Formats: sequence, C-alpha cells, structure tokens
Amino acid sequence: MAGKQDAPKQQYDESSFRVLKGLEPVRERPGMYTRTDSPAHIIQEVIDNAADEALGGFAKTIQVTLHLDGSVTVADDGRGIPVGLHAEEGVPVVVLAYTRLHAGGKFDKREGNSAYAFSGGLHGVGVSVTNALSTRIEVEIRREGKIHRIDFADGGETISPVRIEGSCGRQTGTRVRVWPDARYFDTPRVPLGELERLLRSKAVLLSGVGVRLDIEQSDAPTLSKTWTYPEGLAGYLKELAGDTEAVAPIFTGEKYATRDDPSFAAGEGAAWALAWFETAVPSESYVNLIPTFNGGTHESGLRAGVFEALKSFIDHHSLLPRGVKLQQDDVCGRMSFVLSARLLDPQFQGQVKEKLNSREAVKLVSSQLRDPFEIWLNNHVEAGKAIAEFSIKQALARQKSAQKVEKRKTSGVAVLPGKLSDCESEDIADNELFLVEGDSAGGSAKMARNKETQAILPLRGKVLNTWEVDPDRLFANAEIHDIAVALGVDAHKADSVVDLSSLRYGKVVIMSDADVDGAHIQTLLLTLFFRHFPKLIEHGHVYVAQPPLYRIDVPAQGKKRPPRRLYALDEGELLAMRERLEKEGYRPEAIEIGRFKGLGEMNPEQLRETTMDPATRRMQPVKVRRGAIEATLKMFTLLMGKGEASGRRAWMEEKGDSVEADI
Repeated sequence: MAGKQDAPKQQYDESSFRVLKGLEPVRERPGMYTRTDSPAHIIQEVIDNAADEALGGFAKTIQVTLHLDGSVTVADDGRGIPVGLHAEEGVPVVVLAYTRLHAGGKFDKREGNSAYAFSGGLHGVGVSVTNALSTRIEVEIRREGKIHRIDFADGGETISPVRIEGSCGRQTGTRVRVWPDARYFDTPRVPLGELERLLRSKAVLLSGVGVRLDIEQSDAPTLSKTWTYPEGLAGYLKELAGDTEAVAPIFTGEKYATRDDPSFAAGEGAAWALAWFETAVPSESYVNLIPTFNGGTHESGLRAGVFEALKSFIDHHSLLPRGVKLQQDDVCGRMSFVLSARLLDPQFQGQVKEKLNSREAVKLVSSQLRDPFEIWLNNHVEAGKAIAEFSIKQALARQKSAQKVEKRKTSGVAVLPGKLSDCESEDIADNELFLVEGDSAGGSAKMARNKETQAILPLRGKVLNTWEVDPDRLFANAEIHDIAVALGVDAHKADSVVDLSSLRYGKVVIMSDADVDGAHIQTLLLTLFFRHFPKLIEHGHVYVAQPPLYRIDVPAQGKKRPPRRLYALDEGELLAMRERLEKEGYRPEAIEIGRFKGLGEMNPEQLRETTMDPATRRMQPVKVRRGAIEATLKMFTLLMGKGEASGRRAWMEEKGDSVEADI
C-alpha cells in the first residue's frame, strides 16, 4: 500500500521555466535598467537620442515640453528615425528602436556602418526601456518629405502601424511624446531642477545648438527657458564658480585623435575647462554628452594629465622646496573642471550611466590634455607659478598634518607585523591596506601596488570565525593580531566611544579570489570587522575589492582599432561583453576568453589594472543600510553562530534557489 504524503511537493519540470519576452524583463525588474525614484532617466534616454543627432552635426535645436497631464515631449530637427523595414528583422526600424532591448544605431562602430560615431553608450536598451515603463508613447518622424506617425501603448505591447499623416517638404526631425507609467516610479513627475540641469549641460556641450524648455501652466501662459553658452565650457565653469575668485585664469582646450593616431580612433579625445579655487567649486564631467555624476576613468585621466604637466613645470622652474613631495591630490584637490570626453565605445557602470568604467579613457584624456596644459603653463608663467604655489601649499599642509599622526604612532609599543609591506606615505586619507588571501597573491599584490600609498598584508589560511570569540581572546589568533596591529586600532564594541586618530590607513580593502573560498574568507573578515571593529565600517573605512573572473582578449580590427584586453566580473558581464563585441563585428571564435582561478594567477600588471589602481579598479564600500542594524545582526548570527546549524539548514532549504554558487 502506497504511503500517504502529508503535503504535495513542489514540481520541478518543464513547466517550471518561464521565458521573459520582449520588454517583460524591464517591467519585472525596472531597477536593473533605470532609476525608479522618478521618470527622469527614461526621459533622459529620449533627450540623449536628440543630443546624439546634434553631436553628429545633424540637429540644431532640441525642444522639451512638460505637459499638464504629466507627459513629456522631446523634439529635434535631426534626420528622423528611419521608418523603412529592417533587412533582417522585416519590421520598421523605428519599431525595433522602441521595442527591442538590444537594437539601435550605435552598435556598429566600424567606419561607414554606424549612424553615430560617438554616442552615450552601447547598452542598447535606451528608449526601449522608456517604452516599457510608459502607458503611451507617440512618435512623429519628418523624413523624406513625409510626416510619419507611430504609437505605442501598454508598455510597448500595443503597436500601431506606421502611417503617413501629411507632407513636410524638406523638414526633418523627430518628436516623441512620453506618458510615464506612475506604477513604476516613486513620483510620476520629472524633477524640474534635474531636467533643467540636464538641458543646460546639453547647451554647454553642443556649441551652436539651441536648447529650450517649455512648461505648460494651468492658470498662466506657457513658461519658456532657453540656454546658450557662447563661451562654451569656460562660460559654464564661471557660472558654477559664481563670485568665487580663481587662483589663476581658466585653462580651456580640446584635443581629438587624428586618423593616423596609433592608439585611438579618429575623433576620440576631450574638451575641458579647469581652474583652481580657494573654496570648493563643483566639477562636472560628461562622456558623449551623457552626464557622469559619479565621475569615472575620464576624470582620473584629467587629473593624471594635469598632475604630470604641472609637476614638469615645477621641476623646470625649480619651484619645489627641499623635502616636499608633491602628490596628485595636492594639485587636484582644489581644482574644479568641466570635462567633455568623446569615446568610441564607452563602458558605463550600470544602465543609468552615472560612472565611466572604460580603462582606455585614463590614457586617452591624460595624453590629450597633458601637452596642451604644459604649453599653456609655460606661455603663462605667472599663472603657472600661482597654481604651483597653491599646490605646494596644500602639500605642506598635508605633511604637517601627517607629522602629528607620526608622533602618536611612534609613541606606542606595538611592533608592526614582519609580513606587512607598508606604504611610504604618512597621509591617512590616501593610505590603503590590502588584506590579501595567500602568499602568492600577496607577492603579486606587492609588485602591483603603488608603494607610496598602498600597503599589503598577506593572510595565510582562513581567518578565525570571530562571531562568538571573547574580545579578550581575540589576539590569540596570529592573523587577527597582525591585522589589529597594522591598523593601529584596538577591538571595540559598536556602542563604545573609539579614538580613531591612531588609524594608519584610510581604506582597509579585503582582496580575495572571485570563487567560493574567496567569498568564505571575505565573509570571515567582514564578520571580524562588523563584530570587533564596527566603527571602521560606520566611518566608511572598509572596502571589498572586486577582482574579475574573466579576461577577454579582443583582436585588432583594422588600423584604427588596436587589440584590447577587457575584464568581466562574472558570467552576466561576460555575456553582455560578448554580445556587444559581436554587434561591433567581431567573430565569436576570434575573441579569446580566459578564466582566472585566483589572484595569484594574475600578473602584477593585470592585478594593478583590474583591482588596485584607483583609476581603473572596482571596489565596493561596506556599509550597514540605515535602519537595518537589527536585521544585519540576525543574519550574521544565523550564518556565523555555532549553535545555528539547524537554522542555517532551514534557511538554505528555503533560500537555496536564490543563492549563486560556484561549484
């Protein structure tokens, strides 16, 4: 007789699989594709398309209208989106642009095959995400003497045929009206201040292009604002500075690669305006007209180029006092700038494109800016000396501050661990301590580091699980003893008052392999800091390095595209890179992919570029979410507590399908 089952088991068969089609993935997880605080970013995608037409020299006006019903219209006088049938897909190109996540005129960058040589990125989601998160979109296209019209509704699920609604003579352009779907956003309205800043920046960066904003009002005539900057970037930097006096005149310039440039494609380069101020003045940066609010590698390139040029000027004129060592932050800490970079294939961090990740941008911007700035300094010697003296003053203040820390440090009796490779700098703000898994990785890290500011402490084996270790017994473990002595801070409790003035490093970076063992070591170290050094996390001193799992070697593609080496953090990023490279015209078999088994497998140059160089690395700050301290404590107790084995087992049975594992 068959036994009776208490409860039906959940089936796992062919019917368990669901395939998200079309724009469904966006509606299921909108936060993966855009910001959900407001519709600002999905409207920006439409504005960016108009700006790309202007950047290419095809549009002279961009007009945005905020309607009373919450919808937004973006119009330009560019070429108009193509409305004919796509040769391979058999549907109108405008339909592809608004309904396919990986379709657009910005992928194929080979000469002659791309609609845009320079555009705001290659994610390929753009206005299709706008469509997915809108109740309705109306697109009017003036092209080839006719006015074409197409409408999308229900998040892109309902599509009207392309129809002709009249003739337009020689006029061309695109007008898009968007009704954002309030269900997907915290607020259904686009923040006016943010929209104005975006449009103002387009006017700054697009010389000769008129940018206008019309705001419909229920009880008054339409309010209109226009922006124009005849002085370009310099005029905008003056506006940002207001009444703040500059140390020296603003330095402006631009430089782009020519067709015979061996390192970069024709047209790649940057335009800039920069100056030094006694009090802080905000800086702004852009890539292909996209505002990069969180900076990135192009800003790192600008700082590197400025530092090298000024250092050369100071050496040439013998301005540096004896015993003073100039650092980049001494020169660039009080510098404000507006930077507009142009890259052929910009890589951004996330679809929102707020930070540039392209490693080649460091070399591109620094090489284009350094020589013009050095020439300017030598042609304006008084201005150059003013900037040099201002920077040297910052260096002297830093060294004076560091000497105070040195006296406190040497008054103690602790002897630094023998295996610690310490850094030379005494500036706590710049110093970084890397806790590295294993001696082989530690050896690579020592060769890859910047000896001035980066220290290496290799850890042998797995660190003790300290969740339930008594603080008095903590230093019986040699590894934990070495970490504490190197940091210069004693173990403490979350509610205690701690003096962090003896802390020897501004950043403590956990650097482990991108595998299961590495994740385990990372968890043990996070347990140590969360339980016994919580103030370091609270004050933002603890970070986790993100070494890549894959290396992608891309062959040369003609004279203008030298070979490249890319890195991917995980499978998802690898897949996205392969898709992008195939769209660019690379054959899959020509792309070589290697997997790193650990940090020790990387040569020092690779480790420096991917994981240690501030200009190109990826690091995550460790923070406890506001209001989540109790939940965090519960989770640590569940995962690390000795008496929680049964609870862990139940948790893994319930949540195991949502946990990524590298087996």
